[in-house]
Amino acid sequence: MTLVFHSIAEVQQWVGEARNQGGTVALVPTMGSLHEGHLALVREAQQRASHVVVSIFVNPLQFGPAEDLKNYPRDLSGDVARLSHLGTSAVFAPGVEEMYPGGPSATRVTVEGMSGVLCGRTRPTHFQGVTTVVAKLFHIVRPDVAVFGEKDWQQLAIIRRMVRDLNFGIDIVGVPIVRESSGLARSSRNQYLTAEDRSRAQALSRALEGARVAYLEGERRREVLRSCVLQTLRDAGLNPEYVEVVEPETLEQSPEALRGPAVIALAVRVGAARLIDNVILGRS
Repeated sequence: MTLVFHSIAEVQQWVGEARNQGGTVALVPTMGSLHEGHLALVREAQQRASHVVVSIFVNPLQFGPAEDLKNYPRDLSGDVARLSHLGTSAVFAPGVEEMYPGGPSATRVTVEGMSGVLCGRTRPTHFQGVTTVVAKLFHIVRPDVAVFGEKDWQQLAIIRRMVRDLNFGIDIVGVPIVRESSGLARSSRNQYLTAEDRSRAQALSRALEGARVAYLEGERRREVLRSCVLQTLRDAGLNPEYVEVVEPETLEQSPEALRGPAVIALAVRVGAARLIDNVILGRS
C-alpha cells in the first residue's frame, strides 16, 4: 500500500524510520497528472533505492503570470492509484501553504547563466522556481538519489549543477525520454492537444530524428544540423520558439564543428500546448 503524506513532519518521520531500518531513499519530484514518462522514473528509482518517495506538488513559483497554473492538470487520486499499482513506497503531496507558509518564499535558489538560456529566455523566472522547490524537497526528504526525466534536459542540467555547487551529496539520475507510438514525447500538457495538433506535433520528434541520422552519417556542422530540424518543423507549419545545439553539461552553444556530445533542444507551441523535446548526439 502506498502511503500518502501531506505534511513535511509526516514524510520526514517516515523517511527517518526507513533510514533507521537501514533503508535507502529515492525521490521522484513531479507536478502530478502522471503518465508513462513519470512511471518510468519511478521504476528507475525502485532499482536504485529500497524506498521511493514521489512528490506531487504543482509549484506556483515556476509559473509565469500568463502561464497555466490555474488550469494545470491535477489528478491526485488517479496518481496515487497508478503509483500504488507500481508498489511505490510513499507519496508526498503537500499543499501550497505547507511548502510556502505565509506566502511565496523570500529565499530563492538561482543557477546563474544556465537558467537564462533556451526556455529561460521566454520564462525568466521559471528555473528559479524549479531550483527553489527542488532544493526544498531535497532538504525535506534528504534522498540518496533523485530521478528526473531527460525530456527537460535544461532542468536536469541545472539541477545537477545546483547539487554540485551546493554540495547536496545526492546522486542525480536522468531517464531517457518516453515517447508515444507516434514519436511524440509524453507530457502532461499533451492533453491540451487536439487531434490535429497531435498530428502536427509529431514533427518535433521527426525533426530531431532527422538530425540524429545526419549526425550518425557524419554531419558535424552545428548550423547544418540545426537547419535540418528547423526545416522539418517549418514544413509542418510550426514556428519554433527556439532550436539550439548546446553542450550537455553547461548548455552553452556548441562549437560550429561539433567535437563531442551535444544536445539539440527545441520548444514549439502547438495549439494550446508549449512542447519541448531534445535529442542527445554522440552519447556513448
